[in-house]
Amino acid sequence: MSENIRVVVTGVSGRMGQMIVSGVLSSTKTRLVGALEREGHDWIGQDLGLVSGLNTLGVEVSDDPASVFKDADAIVDFSAPKASVEFSKLAAERGIVHVIGTTGFNDQELALIENSGKKAKIIRAGNMSLGVNLLVQLTKKVAATLDSDFDIEIIETHHNKKVDAPSGTALMLGNAAADGRKISLSNVRDSGRDGITGARNRGDIGFVSIRGGDVVGEHDVLFAAAGERITLRHVATDRAIFVRGALKAVEWGIQQEPGEYSMKDVLGI
Repeated sequence: MSENIRVVVTGVSGRMGQMIVSGVLSSTKTRLVGALEREGHDWIGQDLGLVSGLNTLGVEVSDDPASVFKDADAIVDFSAPKASVEFSKLAAERGIVHVIGTTGFNDQELALIENSGKKAKIIRAGNMSLGVNLLVQLTKKVAATLDSDFDIEIIETHHNKKVDAPSGTALMLGNAAADGRKISLSNVRDSGRDGITGARNRGDIGFVSIRGGDVVGEHDVLFAAAGERITLRHVATDRAIFVRGALKAVEWGIQQEPGEYSMKDVLGI
């Protein structure tokens, strides 16, 4: 594409929204053409640059995605499941790129997004970073190599404002481990132990969620057997890694046919 990619960012008042806006503005390959916030937000109708403490950008914050998407080539969306589903439908109507970093979807919402992928170019990932996506592949490989003598536990730590658990990244890792063992995660998932739970079931994949402070994101995949343990770990210290991944997904998605993709596709791993 010879001209800059026209991008709309959702949830522009949040931490990730602000960082994505900054990334879009800094990139030589993208141009910010729209900014979305939820209905009733104080920023609606105001210039995004002024309410963000920047210079005037000439981009008004809107609560009307249908009108904002008219001029867009791509949407970068780290919002909420219900909102992301609706955005995916509008992306399908326009046949444009929808990069989804939202987590916490239920099965019905995922099915609706998959349906939107028939006409939109949807790139959805629980985590956009290169390191995490490499960790996913390593987890799958190790799980495929080790048998059920090795218990698998996934421990994730995030800031105290995160609203869903386990994290989308933890679920990515759990699915990778299950894929490596050629089983379904839904059949072996073990979350939220409390009280007299009994012994651990052989072959289960356990999840532990820790919330506190301003932790960006830490994920450990523990393979534990009698006499030895193996731990695979990723630590994020800067949310900029997610922005870089999201913008890479935008550039990649522009060249693709409609469908639902992951960061594994974007990164070619």
